[in-house]
Amino acid sequence: MDTIINIFSLVGSLALFLYGMKIMSEGLEKFAGDRLRSILGAMTKNRIMGVLTGIGITAMIQSSSATTVMVVSFVNAGLMTLRQSIGVIMGANIGTTVTAWIISAVGFKVNIAAFAIPLLAIGLPMMFSKKSKRKSIGEFVFGFSFLFMGLSFLQEAATALNIGDLVAGMLAHVPCDSFLTIIVFVIVGALVTMLVQASAATMAITLMLFGMNIPGFGFEQAAALAMGQNIGTTITAFIASLTANTQARRAAMAHMFFNVFGVVAVLIVFYPVCDVISWLVTDVMGGENNPLFKLSAFHTAFNIVNTILLIGFVPQIEKFVCRVLPEKDNEEPEKLQFITAGLLSTAELSLLQARKEIALFGERCLKQFQYVQNMHNIEKDEEFEKIFDKVQKYEGVTDNMEYEIAHYLQAVSEGRLSDDAKRQVQRMLREVDDLESIGDCSYNIARTLSRKRTNCKAHFTEEQLANIKQMEVLVADALTMMVDVLNKPEGEGHNISKIYKQEEEINKLRTFLRNENLQQLSQGAYDYQLGAFYIDTINGMEKLADYVLNVAESKARKTRF
Repeated sequence: MDTIINIFSLVGSLALFLYGMKIMSEGLEKFAGDRLRSILGAMTKNRIMGVLTGIGITAMIQSSSATTVMVVSFVNAGLMTLRQSIGVIMGANIGTTVTAWIISAVGFKVNIAAFAIPLLAIGLPMMFSKKSKRKSIGEFVFGFSFLFMGLSFLQEAATALNIGDLVAGMLAHVPCDSFLTIIVFVIVGALVTMLVQASAATMAITLMLFGMNIPGFGFEQAAALAMGQNIGTTITAFIASLTANTQARRAAMAHMFFNVFGVVAVLIVFYPVCDVISWLVTDVMGGENNPLFKLSAFHTAFNIVNTILLIGFVPQIEKFVCRVLPEKDNEEPEKLQFITAGLLSTAELSLLQARKEIALFGERCLKQFQYVQNMHNIEKDEEFEKIFDKVQKYEGVTDNMEYEIAHYLQAVSEGRLSDDAKRQVQRMLREVDDLESIGDCSYNIARTLSRKRTNCKAHFTEEQLANIKQMEVLVADALTMMVDVLNKPEGEGHNISKIYKQEEEINKLRTFLRNENLQQLSQGAYDYQLGAFYIDTINGMEKLADYVLNVAESKARKTRF
């Protein structure tokens, strides 16, 4: 019974460690907010700055997986190029080694769990603060406390289970001096990290085992496990990219190639490298009293040397992954391009993908209306039906986009969001609803023109057609302005005064044409049925323009919730 309890304690301790890392990372990301995103965008203009940015961001949020998934998300959303992402990923691999140094220095020597409980008392009032920044700091404090509490409990549970004896028993029948054993340890490290999906957690376990002085588990075996973790950590970004666009999958593959290349290169000179690291730490740095420093130094040196070797070949790496993953010519344009079910990296960052997708939604609404504009003066029924089918197809596209984006935003809102992010979600949900209504309006106008062609033998008069064209130009211009507003980054000033003026022009023209239509009908200028189809077309475009204004107002934060 005690063994079962100890096993659950071990798993629970690991869960607490992972949960602490997760909320600490999310708290920092929410506190940094747009600044973190702008740093990633501005600091990646060349590969050296990209590496330094990756180091800084990862050292701050203490998770290379979070940084890499963030980068893949940015590439997927078109906010970062593939070449920029490779440099940041290289830096992320170096930044993640900070965790190992922290654990080596204080994790198993100082009872930091004793300090973690009082830290919770400091973080608690912040968690209930109305200010989102303070709340984010509170989350970071809680995450930091949980992380080191989990680390302390992990060591206690491992001691209670006699993990050292169990590992020693398993290694007793393994030839420790064999190079094949080193390769097996690399594979084990990769598999465990794939399972846990956190290289920091696997590194903490490796450091703990190495510190137990287990027979048969020396520095070389621990170093092999650490190298395996560098391969295993690529699985997180790879999973995130599975349902993403081609560029995002290329970024994830570049990450995998970079880490696998480093492992293969080091394995060729593995034992000399281990000897050099041991000499540096023991004789040069004077770290003989803490053997864990050797493993942390190996982890850091591995990633730094790997980066130095490949930093000059970023263009070649880009060409390689582009050749392995060519662009698909048959990708259907009506599908979502920027957000997918697999890219919920963190709730805050996921809003970037949603914002990009909504801008694309607006562009497709404009494209649909442009097809409506082409439905006049077509003699052949076959050609008319072909255009009508395209409008109908886009109506189905807008329905699907509304559902998928709204479903995605609901999934995002289940995470811990700042107050500003919650308001963003509300605005975006309204925007996708109004954009879908724009698609419906375009389809209804096209259907009116189709019914008129089928049921009414008379053609629109030249004056009616000119009025319809005038209205279409105003509406198309309003849609273009709306798309421009949607493409602007969140938080920037949005001047929608031109859309207000356009809406006024459309309303005035609608009212004028409605009154003129009544006069023409009373004078018998044309048949009532033709007049009904004519004014239905005009009213449909005016209604569409109302939804255009709603979308622009929502993006410009002119709406109250």
